[in-house]
Amino acid sequence: MRIILCGYTGHMGREVRASAERMAGCEIVLGVDPMMKDGTENCVRSFRECGAPADVIVDFSHHSMTGDLLDFAEENGLPVVLATTGQTEAEMQRILNGAKKIPIFLAANYSLGIAALTDLVKRAAALYPDAEIEIVEQHHDRKLDAPSGTALALFNAVKQVRPDAEAVTGRSGQGKRKQEDVGIHAVRMGNIVGIHEVMICTQNECITLKHQAFSRGVFADGSLKAAAFLIGKKPGLYNMENLLEE
Repeated sequence: MRIILCGYTGHMGREVRASAERMAGCEIVLGVDPMMKDGTENCVRSFRECGAPADVIVDFSHHSMTGDLLDFAEENGLPVVLATTGQTEAEMQRILNGAKKIPIFLAANYSLGIAALTDLVKRAAALYPDAEIEIVEQHHDRKLDAPSGTALALFNAVKQVRPDAEAVTGRSGQGKRKQEDVGIHAVRMGNIVGIHEVMICTQNECITLKHQAFSRGVFADGSLKAAAFLIGKKPGLYNMENLLEE
């Protein structure tokens, strides 16, 4: 599997490179990174400079690169694993349009454990339709988007079984909680890799579902599994649920 890695010099780019070295038959043939320092080996600043043959693109850069990345992928018929979050409405529409032409894998979190957590949250929310639900996510102090894409994905899992659910991102001031509220709270500090906790409480009991990532390597491993899954697929939008089903 030959990979073009977007976000080559970033924290996750380094993790993906390390994970690829451990994975048999996997090779990073080229990196793309606008932030690269001069002299960075095997890396270019933009997709306009790409020339290496590849089987798939893995993106751990920034959502602002979505347009250029998908333009290049469509021109060359390459599947794409998008592992960035924080996309604007316009960028999400660009992704949906791109999925009509090429296979695109889109997930807020590439941990298999998070995929399992999402499924459990949906089941518990359905089992306790009147329970109050709160989501707390914790990340390092360099993370730009809040709430995290994973926290929003967990909320969407709740909304699948409780269509009237409304996201409330943090609280301040005066006012009682409404039954349909799902609070989403973001913590940014230190070097926390990622902690997501969902509390589902009635007046008599509380279920707490929690996932903690100890290393960013878990996301790198998952993105490479997604890349391998995507090769040979028909155009469309794929996610972790599709990966787990196969």
